[in-house]
Amino acid sequence: MRRAFPVFLAFLAMGFADAAGPFVSLAREQFQLSYFAAQWITFSGFIMFGLLSIPMGLVQDRTGKKTILLAGLAIMLAGLLIPAIAGFTTFPVFLITVLLLGAGATTLQVAGNPIMRDVSPPGLYSRNLSLAQFVKAIGSLSGPLLPVLAARWYGASWQVVFPIYSAAVIITILATLPLRVEEKRSPDQKPATLASCLALLKNGYVSMMVLAIFLYVGAEVSVSAGIPLYLKDRFGIDISRTGLLGTGLFFLALTLGRFSGGLILNWMKPRTFFLITCLVSILGLLGIFVPSPTVSAVSFFITGLGFANIFPLVFSITVDALPEHTNALSGLMVTAIVGAAFVPPLMGYVSDLLASAQAGFFVPLACVLYISAAALLNQRRAHA
Repeated sequence: MRRAFPVFLAFLAMGFADAAGPFVSLAREQFQLSYFAAQWITFSGFIMFGLLSIPMGLVQDRTGKKTILLAGLAIMLAGLLIPAIAGFTTFPVFLITVLLLGAGATTLQVAGNPIMRDVSPPGLYSRNLSLAQFVKAIGSLSGPLLPVLAARWYGASWQVVFPIYSAAVIITILATLPLRVEEKRSPDQKPATLASCLALLKNGYVSMMVLAIFLYVGAEVSVSAGIPLYLKDRFGIDISRTGLLGTGLFFLALTLGRFSGGLILNWMKPRTFFLITCLVSILGLLGIFVPSPTVSAVSFFITGLGFANIFPLVFSITVDALPEHTNALSGLMVTAIVGAAFVPPLMGYVSDLLASAQAGFFVPLACVLYISAAALLNQRRAHA
């Protein structure tokens, strides 16, 4: 575990980029933005997953995972130092900060997920990757929490998060520098190219698992964004007062589920746990259709528990199946995170079409049903 410590710190830094969500309302007030303009904040960070993931995976195949991990930390630090040193002057400058945070987080994802395999004892990759996602969730939670704590305890501006994040990234860089990573490549194995990377999608198993990542991330964002709207539409509950509670239950369950998943994977096989998490997710989503606010609240929590470990399980199972293509697979699967840009609008379309926020949850349910089919196939492969 000591050897993996710098990688866990890198996952904590990945979570800092998720602060773009809470930054929307804070920056909108500071810069007097329209709602449309404010949404460019999350777009600026998120678009980098679609643009950088595969190129970074290809570069990583030539330079090594540690080099790309350090590059991701350096990119993120550059973005954080802009407001930490110069402060905010204009909205475009702030967008550059968020853009660099997104680019750094993308690069860290490409390197961090596979490098965890190199620093993990045999058979414990899935466990450590679930624990790493738990650590990342702590970084994500710091986005909405730190500004509130800074204002309440010290009367400080929400911008205090940037020097705090900068210090954390510097510590991570210093911890990573002495890390030794053995790049495992056979002598006759050629470096990956864009063509060879995309050619992996011709493998039915790979394309199935990449699509599972795409649909999972889209389903997670759809559920977290849809909960407050569902509470208002279905039960007339004031979103400004209790909508956060519903979303909070979901994110709390994600965090607890990732920690407990790391413990469970000490004794349960990843493919078996993958199927169980899918079944729990289906149970939670079906509970949302029960006409009871209490059952709905419980269902939000159950859904979060089910969702918690799907990403690290899909990633680690796929890499373990094709370890010779680790870097290319990492680029493909991190690129699939762009599913969060496509699935939520589909959920909104279904809600508008059927005039019901509840009906929109059929979209993430359909996503999880597909992922469950992938889990079943993996279970059969294990016994083949």
